[in-house]
Amino acid sequence: MARLSLINPDDATGNAAKTLAALPVKLNIFRMLAHAESCVIPQVRLGQAILSSLDLGHRLRELLILLVAQVEGGAYEWRQHVPIALGVGVPQAQIDAIERLDLGSDAFDDAERALLAFGRQVIENVRVEESVFTAARGHFSERQIVEAILAIGFYMTMARLTEATETDLDPASGMTVFESLQPRDPSA
Repeated sequence: MARLSLINPDDATGNAAKTLAALPVKLNIFRMLAHAESCVIPQVRLGQAILSSLDLGHRLRELLILLVAQVEGGAYEWRQHVPIALGVGVPQAQIDAIERLDLGSDAFDDAERALLAFGRQVIENVRVEESVFTAARGHFSERQIVEAILAIGFYMTMARLTEATETDLDPASGMTVFESLQPRDPSA
């Protein structure tokens, strides 16, 4: 049972009401976030940008999100993002390797190993060793590196929100949220 009440979408007002009404699924994480009336819109918009607009790409983003969830103990995000990762083409072997924190696994290519090593240092140390940064820089643009840092930070925040408040786990519905953010094919 969550330590704080979940905002009922039917009772929400102001920014919380606008945000919850616009979501395709009223996940508990958003119902908890809705308590932060002045932050809910910008936080959800940042999450939407991370899920839909990164140059880094969907697969690499999901590897980082799962890494955050595993290192931080973010059960909520792990549950929601494993199906998204699978849906965007992350192989089960990579998910399993992240779950074991075997980031040097042969399941990953050199670029993925560099990104995960970079991500782990951002999560655990804030600062990144020169050799790890250089390895990531060898595979990723400046934009992609900054996007990786922002995605990591966003999901660290969300893990803290759900874990500190013991937000009740929802059934895995993250793929519905992800799909709702993707551009529609006008010919369909």
